[in-house]
Amino acid sequence: HDKLENFNNIPSIIVPNIIFTRTNKLKVAIVMALAVNILSKDSKLIALTGLNNIDSMIYLEIEKEKELLLFRENIDFGEIIKPEVFEKVLRIALELANQGREGKSVGALFVLGDIENIKPYIKQMVFNPFKGYDQKERNIMLSNLDDTVKEYSVLDGAFLISGDGTLESAGVHIAASADTADLPKGLGSRHMAAAAITSVSNAMSIVVSESTGDVSVFKNGKLVTQIEKAI
Repeated sequence: HDKLENFNNIPSIIVPNIIFTRTNKLKVAIVMALAVNILSKDSKLIALTGLNNIDSMIYLEIEKEKELLLFRENIDFGEIIKPEVFEKVLRIALELANQGREGKSVGALFVLGDIENIKPYIKQMVFNPFKGYDQKERNIMLSNLDDTVKEYSVLDGAFLISGDGTLESAGVHIAASADTADLPKGLGSRHMAAAAITSVSNAMSIVVSESTGDVSVFKNGKLVTQIEKAI
């Protein structure tokens, strides 16, 4: 499902139907719930989780979980980026990381929101595959575009997606530079570009690592959360 659902008046999140570890399945659910304000930094949780069946119970306080708190304090959904757009792009990124394309691992970079302010730092490397289409026909919230986005992930460069979900471009080079002092060592070029563009704008970036399959989220030049691929 690509939407927030309501079950007997209890808000619920449907996580992507892919293989997760217990910890990452819980992390994905919490990140998505934070994005749409089901949870806040003051939330306390009792989580029931498992691989095939529920076999674990975990107690969490968001404000005591450094990574989740960092994510919540740095995200800025609303006019710049709609939370449902972030949720949808994260879902596509996780599916790409898990499934790849045509049996091969792929990397991808999605830049969300603040399109006008990032224009000085970008350059189109290939023909823009979304050029010429009506805005209503190229919104990432349309489920029939999921496979299209995954197919274009093989292009070099980044996807640009407006805060309301409009697919502005693919195959974009990012020329901004990042202060790497607060970033983990060993990040690749996609990750550095993701950090850089979010340090000079109010955009958010999501990266799929081709080598590891991990999915990373960047905001304000920082790595605010990372979801590791199950081995």
